[in-house]
Amino acid sequence: MTYAEVNGVSLWYEEHGAGEPLVLLHGGFWTVEMFGELLAALAERRRVIGVELQGHGHTPNAERPLRYETCADDVAALIRHLGLGRVDVMGYSLGAGTAVRIAIQHPDVVRRLVVVSTPVRRTGWFPEVLAGMAQLGPEAAEGMKGSPLYAAYAKVAPRVEDWPVLGAKLGELLRRDYDWSPEAARIRARTMLVYADADSIPPAHIAEFYALLGGGLRDADWDASKRVASRLAIIPGRTHYDITGAPSLPGLVEDFLTVPD
Repeated sequence: MTYAEVNGVSLWYEEHGAGEPLVLLHGGFWTVEMFGELLAALAERRRVIGVELQGHGHTPNAERPLRYETCADDVAALIRHLGLGRVDVMGYSLGAGTAVRIAIQHPDVVRRLVVVSTPVRRTGWFPEVLAGMAQLGPEAAEGMKGSPLYAAYAKVAPRVEDWPVLGAKLGELLRRDYDWSPEAARIRARTMLVYADADSIPPAHIAEFYALLGGGLRDADWDASKRVASRLAIIPGRTHYDITGAPSLPGLVEDFLTVPD
């Protein structure tokens, strides 16, 4: 458990297990702790490197806006700092958006990509989710101080008083429009998209994202000879907020990461 100085940010990372490396990226407001049993299960067979993004958990605030693109640069710099070569990258929500940007901006460091519960464009979120994002700021963060999110942050943050700063920067990030569709269609890393069946993203958008990766556009044929390399998993009985605790998720990820090219 240590820091790496990358791009002017003291980026916290912690390592668990041994084997082929897997970089794991958390959701907004969270820390690596959010992965709980999922991290433990993945670390049974892999060297899992959990990273805490700018302003989250142990990683202090930086004098710059919070952006998917700069977080992607930070993680890619960490991968190079650790001499990992091409690695598997898995992210959830905010971390999934960062993971997508790593594959787009730094294709040389990504072998396989696991994207959990994030859209490829901002309008891919349900309207009520976008409405909630519109309200996120320092005041909303103040109201979250009784939540598990704040408890996890307060336990490890270098400056607990920066909690409203994180709320402000996350709110600004989540209100920024984006559409990564053209770039996502050119991602070279074999990719698996994972969603809950009651996610914050409608099924139509999930299918759209999968189609950009070549999936769902034709029959695979009787011998699977026309099946694309990308995968799509819909986990039943889960939502955006509890998908990482799904008992089936570690097996899905491990199967995807170990299938031969």
